[in-house]
Amino acid sequence: MADVNRGNRPLSPHLSIYRPQMTSASSIMVRITGIATLGAALLVVWWLLAAATSEPYFAVVDGLLRSWFGDLVMLGATWAIFYHMLGRLRHVIWDFGYCLEVEVAEKLGMGMFVGATVLTVLAALIV
Repeated sequence: MADVNRGNRPLSPHLSIYRPQMTSASSIMVRITGIATLGAALLVVWWLLAAATSEPYFAVVDGLLRSWFGDLVMLGATWAIFYHMLGRLRHVIWDFGYCLEVEVAEKLGMGMFVGATVLTVLAALIV
């Protein structure tokens, strides 16, 4: 059997030299916003179930979702939906073989943050 000296090797050498990149951060954010979008969809389902259940229960749920806190949650959900949409669009562009250069990919990642914010502000102003 090979003589392996496990005590002198670092557990994760890549963690000591890894530098976070815009592409990895935006990819992680796409996953997080996907989960947040699921949470927002569950809130809408809760609101619809409350409407189907009883008028007093609907009043409670509707009051919660129309409060300042509910507005804040829905604004965040809107941002998450737009960000996730732009992330999927970025992957479609990559699937066609475009914008794969590092500099362009990092600009696309930053553009997703900016684009989602601009689209959210526009949606909030229109609605």
